[in-house]
Amino acid sequence: MPDVLLSENRGAVRILTMNRRDKLNALNTELTDALLKGLEAARDDDSVRAIVVTGAGRAFCAGADTSEFKTLTDDNPEAVLARANLSMRLHMAFPLLGKPIVAAARGHAVGGGAGLCLASDLVVASPTLKLGYPETKHGIVGAIVMTGLTRQLGPKKAFELVALGEPLTADAAHALGLVNRVVADETLLDEAVSLAAKLAAINPVAMRATKDLFYTVLELPYDQAMEAGRDANIAMRGFRSRT
Repeated sequence: MPDVLLSENRGAVRILTMNRRDKLNALNTELTDALLKGLEAARDDDSVRAIVVTGAGRAFCAGADTSEFKTLTDDNPEAVLARANLSMRLHMAFPLLGKPIVAAARGHAVGGGAGLCLASDLVVASPTLKLGYPETKHGIVGAIVMTGLTRQLGPKKAFELVALGEPLTADAAHALGLVNRVVADETLLDEAVSLAAKLAAINPVAMRATKDLFYTVLELPYDQAMEAGRDANIAMRGFRSRT
């Protein structure tokens, strides 16, 4: 069986490729765990300064692997809790990781796959992208992915996406600010790696502090956010001496 996650370095950029192409890279437990561990390994490797997450084949990620749902029932509460915790940890790892993450997304990026796109710091998309949250159409809830979506998009449009379950095209996602760039499908990965390489060239201490502060102020009341900015302003005086 092929590895469900492929890892490749291009200079200071680590490329993590979800590799269940026959399942459109749907997130089963094995792939979810592998991707989380892949992110953690990149975090802990000082030679890696930026990360690209992508999917093998014609899709980024088709969300949760529904074939596992038959074992995730009320009769097996420990398995349900373990799987939910694993999914939560994976999505939380993206903003908490001290290195920038670029998603390179083509084809289906739905449900949990859309969540991974939005959890990434930047998204480069192919025109083939279909990004959405179809959970309600399957009688379930886009639960873990809803936090990131509402924070990035705001309540009205976010509710429309999770309630109706209709996908966005690449251009529509770009217009809403959910995608940074739309590039030709054949150059998708190269464009994402090029963008990640620019991020990797930045002082890593400054980059880590920028990312940490960005996601901190995103959630804080104005006065607390300003105080966090003041503290970072003071701390940055020592950045050069620590690199």
